[in-house]
Amino acid sequence: QMQLVESGGGSVQSGGSLSLSCAASSGYVYKFFCTGWFRQVSGKEREGVASIDSQGGIHYADSVKGRFTVSRDNDARMLSLHMNSLKPDDTAMYYCATKFDCRPLSALQAQAYSYWGRGTQVTVSS
Repeated sequence: QMQLVESGGGSVQSGGSLSLSCAASSGYVYKFFCTGWFRQVSGKEREGVASIDSQGGIHYADSVKGRFTVSRDNDARMLSLHMNSLKPDDTAMYYCATKFDCRPLSALQAQAYSYWGRGTQVTVSS
């Protein structure tokens, strides 16, 4: 199955920036897959942050609009998330995920995604 590996997490002060990356394994035609970033705080449900589908269609959670930017490089099999103006509420484990079915209504629904990375921690201090 597709392997996903996140990198780029860390600790930053409120108002700072971080960039996350997600590398996908070979063996799949990556450009046909829909991709997304999710985050989870212990004890809470995993929530969708941003997604970008196979046609370049992008969705963001309301809480990150204007602050986060998602992008992908199909040739490099990479998904990125650039996070600006970070807030303590952004603290979470961040996961990347992919799915083949690119229905817009499920773009930010974790249960719709098939393949997941192990996550990278983002901590924002006030």
